[in-house]
Amino acid sequence: MNQSRPKARLSRALGIPLTRKCVKYFERRPFPPGVHGRARRKPSDYQVRLLEKQRLRHQYNISEKQMRRAYDEAHRLEMKTGEAMIQLLERRLDAVVARAGLARTIYQARQLVAHGHFEVDGRKVDRPGYLLKPGQVVTVRRRSAAKPPFEIAKAGAHVDGPTAPYLSTSLEELRITLLRIPARTEVPVLCDEQLVVEFYAR
Repeated sequence: MNQSRPKARLSRALGIPLTRKCVKYFERRPFPPGVHGRARRKPSDYQVRLLEKQRLRHQYNISEKQMRRAYDEAHRLEMKTGEAMIQLLERRLDAVVARAGLARTIYQARQLVAHGHFEVDGRKVDRPGYLLKPGQVVTVRRRSAAKPPFEIAKAGAHVDGPTAPYLSTSLEELRITLLRIPARTEVPVLCDEQLVVEFYAR
């Protein structure tokens, strides 16, 4: 999804930093943008739920249509809809690439996937929304491995602490394996997913 709005401004509107670079801007001005950013009235219940939905959507850099599809699919599963939705979004190929440290941000991860730099189980996949299954292996294509973004990733420049426990990552080999479906407590997205469910269920 092409999101042309400045990330720092968007982060302030959502109330959460969307990238590491946005953290310092957000800390400096932790209020919504605009001349009335400091003087916002108390939001309605609808606004609270809408904001939570937008927070989740932008953390995965997906469109409203993709978000709605994830909710509908999660609603059909025999578990809590909010947790199921997070699990589905976290299994997207671009999300896994970003979480493993092979991309600087979810935005770069989406671009790298769309440009055809990755294979899943040896087959080229260029759909950022491709849903991985446990046991599937993601690798950087041989012809892409020497490109600057992956040389930087191989050096560990994008890794901020330990990688997700549901992933097996080898930066040296530019390889990721989805070991299992992630638990909600392991997914570091800032969101009250129950409010998102209530937004779509209204």
